[in-house]
Amino acid sequence: MNYKLSEPEALHKAATYCSLADRCIDDVRKKLTRREIDLPTQNRIIQRLVQEKFLNEERFCKSFVNDKLKFNKWGINKIKFELRKKNIPDSLIQSALENINPQENKERLLQLLTAKKKTVKGKSEFEIQQKLMRFAAGRGFAIDDILWVIESFGMDSSLRSE
Repeated sequence: MNYKLSEPEALHKAATYCSLADRCIDDVRKKLTRREIDLPTQNRIIQRLVQEKFLNEERFCKSFVNDKLKFNKWGINKIKFELRKKNIPDSLIQSALENINPQENKERLLQLLTAKKKTVKGKSEFEIQQKLMRFAAGRGFAIDDILWVIESFGMDSSLRSE
């Protein structure tokens, strides 16, 4: 039995949702839409959540970047893509990403591909290299970083653009 929530009930549920983890406006709006809350009510609820600091897109963006780097082992490109899908402004994305140390990002990729290389099978070194490159690109790492890691394995990386 599904009944329509009143505005105070929807606000309470949205506040609870936001208090469990950092959320962005897009996530909250989708949740409210699934609950069949009309747009003007959604806007009032979101405005109230922002005023009361339940919602803060800058805070969300920084924690999203941190979590995806540490736990999901994503590269910068995938993080940017996913944040854009959540309608986060480019200025906030850029701000959150500028704290990433490029060398640490390469080291993270090196660790990731070192582990992956142990499980990749191929008929030739070239085939293994291609599989590793596709894997890293799918995780959102830049091609130059991928080629840097491939070189560090002693594999041929004649694809480098210098």
